[in-house]
Amino acid sequence: MNEVWKKPPVSFDAYQAMVGKEIGVSSWHLVDQARINLYADVIEDHQFIHVDPERAKKETAYGTTVAHGFLTMSLLSIMSYEVMPVIEGTTMGVNYGFDRLRFMSPVRAGSRVRGRFTLLEATLRKPKELQSRTNVTVEIEGEPKPALVANWLGLIYFA
Repeated sequence: MNEVWKKPPVSFDAYQAMVGKEIGVSSWHLVDQARINLYADVIEDHQFIHVDPERAKKETAYGTTVAHGFLTMSLLSIMSYEVMPVIEGTTMGVNYGFDRLRFMSPVRAGSRVRGRFTLLEATLRKPKELQSRTNVTVEIEGEPKPALVANWLGLIYFA
């Protein structure tokens, strides 16, 4: 089992106390050409800017291939598992969507990215359903601008 799943849970009150605070920063994750190619196969998007390094070098301003924006977004899952706490009594958490998701800079093949998480809101919608809003920024190692910024919505269910 992945170590990120073994974090000790926090109380509901402790989670509420995190609202407005940066929760943490994930480890760096490599976005290499192999990962980009696998993602291209999954979503059937083989545009040359993603999968043809030679052509991308010649025909784009990036100088190499770049990751799909949605690949960068999908890495939020592992990044959040590394950083975000699990609340005691949680039975499951689900994606509820995003507000203001923006792709700010391309992630060039071979780059490393990490997520920075700030809990903005944690509101009970029902007695056993919590809606969270987390601001997330995906940083690119060595780059001044992030790859993406978003407010990520989640629903957390309790027993």
